[in-house]
Amino acid sequence: MKLLTFSHQGRTRFGALRGDHDIVALDELGHASLHTALAAGALDELAHAAQARPVTHRLADVQLLPPILAPEKIICVGVNYGKRNEEYQDGSAPPAYPSVFPRFPGSFVGHGQALLRPPESEQLDYEGEIAIVIGKTGRRIAAEDAWQHVAGLTCLNEGTVRDWLRHGKFNVTQGKNFDASGSMGPWLVTADEFDPAAPLTVSTRVNGELRQQDSTDNLMFPFAELIRYISIWTTLKPGDVISTGTPIGAGVRFTPPRFLKPGDVVEVEVSGIGVLSNPVADEAVTPAGASHAE
Repeated sequence: MKLLTFSHQGRTRFGALRGDHDIVALDELGHASLHTALAAGALDELAHAAQARPVTHRLADVQLLPPILAPEKIICVGVNYGKRNEEYQDGSAPPAYPSVFPRFPGSFVGHGQALLRPPESEQLDYEGEIAIVIGKTGRRIAAEDAWQHVAGLTCLNEGTVRDWLRHGKFNVTQGKNFDASGSMGPWLVTADEFDPAAPLTVSTRVNGELRQQDSTDNLMFPFAELIRYISIWTTLKPGDVISTGTPIGAGVRFTPPRFLKPGDVVEVEVSGIGVLSNPVADEAVTPAGASHAE
């Protein structure tokens, strides 16, 4: 089942995609959002309603938003594909533990919405990833039980402002959290649609040119290990997002670097999920400090 959050005529709603083009709204079942539905353990209820209820919207008539609008936690994993450690060319051994950092909900937009290049930098970059959405609360989750805590998977572009990564000696938080610098979606595909043992492929294209591609077979820390490790030190809750790392091929690694410019289109495709697509625009800042796409 593909679950999505969308805006239509000024109202934020959520529902299920039926076929390729039709939406069945599900927010009239007593759940205010997809997030609250996950917290209520209502996936079976949503699946039944998605089949029984009539189509309410056409996909082309709505604006897709990130599937989970305000997760309590968005935890991103760095340098997780095998070749990424070699990409740094620093002679270091593969890491013993995942590298993790937080992102904030406002740093993400939905499918079709513009990624904003801030006026403070011309180094907006892309990072195509697979994101796990948690569906069941857990602490110190065993790896063999990890999949039971997954609501589903979605595509994620972990957009990064590269020069701002280097502002802090021991953190990357600044460069990872510019408003509207990344994207998530287009929808959440529920866990029952996947074989946890089967590899997934993530690909990133810029203006149709393939820049990144790899398989989860090459993850240094697979999904189950990430859930096990992260849940040792924080309670994972429904709606929490874990972004699992990006393959080699980000724009910063080219010579010269190939950063995103206004007018570019970035696509992140994950097998079994679909394509997350976003144009790039410059952020326009008004004297009062508000911003919008230009």
